[in-house]
Amino acid sequence: MPHALPAHVATVLAADSGGTQTVDPSGPVAQLIIAAIIGIVVIIALITWLKVHPFIALTIGALGVGIGAGLAPDKAVTSFGNGFGATMTSVGILVSLGSMFGKMLVDSGAADRVVDTLVRRSSKAALPWTMALIGALIGLPMFFEVGLVLLIPIIVLVAKRSSVPVMKIAVPALVGLSTMHAFVPPHPGPLVAISTVGANLGTTLAFGIVLAIPVIVLAGPVFARFAARWVDIPAPDIFGSRGSGAGSASGADDPASAGREARRGPATQDTASLPHGKSDFTRVISEPRSPSFAVALVGILLPVVLMLAQAVREATVPDASGSWVSVLDFLGTPMIAIGIAAVYAMVFFAIGGGMDRSAVSKSLESALPPVAGVLLIVGAGGGFKQVLIDTGIGGVIADAVKDSGVSVLLVAWVVSALVRVATGSATVATVTAAGIMAPIAHDLSSPMTSLLVLAIGAGSVFLSHVNDAGFWLVKGYLNTTVGQTFKTWTVLECLISVIGLLGVLLAGVFIH
Repeated sequence: MPHALPAHVATVLAADSGGTQTVDPSGPVAQLIIAAIIGIVVIIALITWLKVHPFIALTIGALGVGIGAGLAPDKAVTSFGNGFGATMTSVGILVSLGSMFGKMLVDSGAADRVVDTLVRRSSKAALPWTMALIGALIGLPMFFEVGLVLLIPIIVLVAKRSSVPVMKIAVPALVGLSTMHAFVPPHPGPLVAISTVGANLGTTLAFGIVLAIPVIVLAGPVFARFAARWVDIPAPDIFGSRGSGAGSASGADDPASAGREARRGPATQDTASLPHGKSDFTRVISEPRSPSFAVALVGILLPVVLMLAQAVREATVPDASGSWVSVLDFLGTPMIAIGIAAVYAMVFFAIGGGMDRSAVSKSLESALPPVAGVLLIVGAGGGFKQVLIDTGIGGVIADAVKDSGVSVLLVAWVVSALVRVATGSATVATVTAAGIMAPIAHDLSSPMTSLLVLAIGAGSVFLSHVNDAGFWLVKGYLNTTVGQTFKTWTVLECLISVIGLLGVLLAGVFIH
């Protein structure tokens, strides 16, 4: 039994240095491998069997791996803390700012304006494509659960008013939302993967948007045709008799009026009938006032444009200098870009939505509690990654993958998909897979590292089933049976995952 790692394995990427450092293995190779396997099994068992919060499960698993691999207990704690802190520094601020922006988008009525404008200008034949676009736009700045609760009233009432089968409306919107969540920053999953493997955020953002287009088209409007045949159900009556009765009014043929009615006050919507007590996420509008479509769209796309501009500059003129380069690089820094978007929302969304300073303050304050759990999970994932590196386990994994001859991108997808199926959490799957794959990313080019992030993201949405909260949210809102939810929601998640993987593998042929 060998008692030391090969020299070429012992050099791994340091989590906080951006360079390399030589890591002395904390024990024999066999001990390292066994510790890693047991640690991952423990994490999965704690989450799925004992129903322990993923933050606690990841913390216990990471410390157990460190100690089991031969680190002194105090060094295992230090290693975990260093990884937790480094990840929170790079990801925590972005997630918090992004959450504030998303809350302002909803509370000001800007999200309503975007949805209403796009739906109003769509024909019945174009509605599935419009709903895919709406899902993607709403998915850019919002967490999946919040975006889902915002979209469900639109999906249901647009289906009722347009007489289009509900699955032709629901599937494209859900695909747009889920695809953005899996592939595009500033969502927590892609952000933590980018931070963990050291990818360039702008490059990953550009690749993610390009990849999202065919994924949304094929898994959205195209698949929706089949889903509508497999599950031919009426739009659920989640708004009571007043919501359905309004269908015979003069606005019956106006899908946009359906969207507005879905978010108005008690006179037109029975919000108490929304399942899971989630109706508080949908904005109750007392006055038909909201920011203009242009103002809302600029706010949504502003951070994307700033980060992409900086990435394009780096790719096209990497050696350029001057004041314009400094300004562009500053504005394209993720924290600055998302921070500018948050300030933009505070000013222009508030003015357009008739919000006073007190309302803005309350909206921003209420945005943070829902993401606290996500931030803890993300930080613990960073701690787990650092333990794998400091014990030398990361080097063993990197060496095994390189010697196997299997595509690194495929390995990343498989690892992420396995954790996703076992735990039901896309975020846990992403942070765990990113931690395992981090040492491998050290030998990859910058574009390939971005593709690695997207492969992990694709795996993180694979095969949503009964252990996934999203499965039950969709089932409850659309009033489908478990079997019907498998035929629609589970299949569309698998399509997003597999089409995403194929796109990443195809890109990997041309990018090295």
